[in-house]
Amino acid sequence: MNIHRLRRLFSRALHASLATPLVLAGCDGSEGSVDLKGYSEVACSVQGLAVSDLTLTPEPDFVQLRYINSNGGQPPVSYVNVSSSGEPCATATDVPACTAALEKANVTSGFHHVCVDFCSESFLVTTRGDEVKTHSTLEELQQVLGTIDTEQEAVLKTFAAGYAVSCYELKGGAVKKNADGSFNVIGTKGYACGPGTELTQHVVRVSASGEVQEQEQRVLEKGAPNCNIGRRPVGLQVAEACESPEALGRYFADAAHLEAASVHAFLRLRDELALHGADVGLQDAARRSAMEEVQHAQVTDRLARRFGGTPQRPVVEELPPRSLLDVALENAVEGCVRETYGALLAHHQALHARDLEVREAMVRIAEDETRHAALSWDIDQWARPRLSTEEREKLREAQKRAVAALREDVAVPLDASIITMAGMPTPEAALALLDTLEQDLWA
Repeated sequence: MNIHRLRRLFSRALHASLATPLVLAGCDGSEGSVDLKGYSEVACSVQGLAVSDLTLTPEPDFVQLRYINSNGGQPPVSYVNVSSSGEPCATATDVPACTAALEKANVTSGFHHVCVDFCSESFLVTTRGDEVKTHSTLEELQQVLGTIDTEQEAVLKTFAAGYAVSCYELKGGAVKKNADGSFNVIGTKGYACGPGTELTQHVVRVSASGEVQEQEQRVLEKGAPNCNIGRRPVGLQVAEACESPEALGRYFADAAHLEAASVHAFLRLRDELALHGADVGLQDAARRSAMEEVQHAQVTDRLARRFGGTPQRPVVEELPPRSLLDVALENAVEGCVRETYGALLAHHQALHARDLEVREAMVRIAEDETRHAALSWDIDQWARPRLSTEEREKLREAQKRAVAALREDVAVPLDASIITMAGMPTPEAALALLDTLEQDLWA
């Protein structure tokens, strides 16, 4: 299948799913959004807020926004690069020393201190000449920003004060300049998943001197009381349950287990494609997919351990090569249904995960998984003409059952932290994603 067609389909599905939470929110006594007339989107990079429209004092060669991975309060404390502007160490007399200092620049606490299941913070780092400097407190941030005279400076001040500022929808992140030179910024706090929870919208005024003052607050959405998909190899044994105090640890441990299992699935697929005479292009694509799954397993393993989970190594029984029909049946279920939905799910997480490290990981994984899904459809297109009419009907029925089973899987409520921090869709949004795929791919 043309990968560009899948990307367009995924984009349409993601847009369709966005309407679902809004409908649910209105049924729960929510107040709705403020009037967004005159507001514009905030500037963002792939990972989060952009820093390209800051007039810092003194003017640096380079500025970067970083997210702190506090590692549960235990050393080592690491960081993730969110966005940057300028050229690192551009005017340094000793560029290697400056570059090394920039790489090591880190802090143990920062601004935008927010705790949802675990705590996160951020900081700025700048280079000017040979100096590498971190700015991690509200006072240090204000000092380097000076007068707040751009929209993005007002957004950064609002973010630093503890408000989430969305890059994807105005009601959760927007900015406008007022007649007196101040700025109004829209941000949110909280989340809507689970009894007693709510997502609140806040309008704050940021003055030229940097004072952040709340003007309005509304409930966008109240939490509903009930609030890992991929290619599995034949012969995969059931793993022991992951023991972790955090739902995110268990979630990523399961994900790492399945990603590692997918390595076995693609290597076996490559051998069986060769056995049944598939062209070298399909065989090589299966082998490359296995190598990419190795990287995915490493990334999700690291995330699992960060959240207190310990992934189980997959155990896959050695089985003899299968017939072309059996290979095609597995591909129809595990590839054309489960892995295709898994790729769409990864794009959803890349857009919606509040944890920046998760979002950064899912951006890469989503692109890889989209190629894997396209490969599944290419294999399906290659195999079907080589099967009898009766065998092709078996493929259709197997795929139909797989879609029904997937609907049951995604309807199971998730822990709130998995929805907010890992970006997984609510059951309602997941079903909306499935609806689009079913109409365009599985009908």
